[in-house]
Amino acid sequence: MSQPSAPHGPQPGPTPVNIELPPDLEAVYSNFALITHSPSEVIIDFARILPNVPRARIYARIIMTPLHAKLLLRALGENLSKYEGQFGEINVPEGGSLADHLFRFKPPGE
Repeated sequence: MSQPSAPHGPQPGPTPVNIELPPDLEAVYSNFALITHSPSEVIIDFARILPNVPRARIYARIIMTPLHAKLLLRALGENLSKYEGQFGEINVPEGGSLADHLFRFKPPGE
């Protein structure tokens, strides 16, 4: 019986990706995300909610495949673990909506 032959030569590694950051790219702050999906896409709308403003404005929309969304979820989890290892645990408020916790008026001394 013959053994399967080994591939000839070195196997190619991952190709590096050159990432271009345009000098005029505007960074936007978001404290709210709306996530919707279809069978073929995951859509994330990034918005900003401000106190005493009844409307949230969407500043960016990202559309990706479900596979890329799952890879993003994994990458976010890994990076948040590294962040917490360096800066401490991120405490998420329990009960009520996130908007209530972020924008509820608290009288002094409460």
